Amino acid sequence: MKILAIDSSGITATVALLEDDKLIAEYTINHKKTHSQTLVPMLDEIRKMTELGMDTIDAVAVAKGPGSFTGLRIGSATAKGIGLALDKPLIAVSTLEGLAMNAWGMRGLICPIMDARREQVYTGIYRFGEGTGTCIGDAGELVTVKEGCAIAVEELCGMLNDMPDEKVLFLGDGVPVYREAIDKTLRIPHSYAPAHMSGQRAGALAVLAARYYKEGRIETAAEHKPEYLRVSQAERVRAEQEKTSREAG
Repeated sequence: MKILAIDSSGITATVALLEDDKLIAEYTINHKKTHSQTLVPMLDEIRKMTELGMDTIDAVAVAKGPGSFTGLRIGSATAKGIGLALDKPLIAVSTLEGLAMNAWGMRGLICPIMDARREQVYTGIYRFGEGTGTCIGDAGELVTVKEGCAIAVEELCGMLNDMPDEKVLFLGDGVPVYREAIDKTLRIPHSYAPAHMSGQRAGALAVLAARYYKEGRIETAAEHKPEYLRVSQAERVRAEQEKTSREAG
């Protein structure tokens, strides 16, 4: 089984090719250029370097959100385009679950945070099942403790403070933005993932997608839509303008 995975939901753009239990290629970049400039060239480079026949892939995995509205649209459009052109299914994976997968096998709570602006983070809380094996099945499933949401970091810390006293690992692009606030507010033991674990990795997304594929959690390219968790800035402005207009009338 071959899965092509795409994640442009955050500041990192990342693409990977997974064949059965082997990660064939992964291309990740976080440097200045926009995803519209980098994503297709990254895909093409992996295709050329691995001599991949695009019609041989079984599915396209894509980060469905939350994340940057523009980044999600670019990733979604790219995945849908490939799926429609090749008549391949899509596997939508939560960006937050993909980030949590970077910490596979860790004991304790895993808390990815993405900078959602407006003093909020996109976040969820996860853990892995117990186990001593070397593959994902042996170590247990990625378990959702708290579904993805957009909340203030202080509210997140309050939620974690009310949980059983166990260590929390933070990762994601929200860490450098909110690390100081977390350190001031959080009373339970916590740490921060190193650089190679903290950003989106399409390889981790692909591993989760392979499991979802076997479980039948797929959709057609036409059906796929990103999950934003909250409305865009443009939609907020329009709603405020309409409200002001109604009140004035």
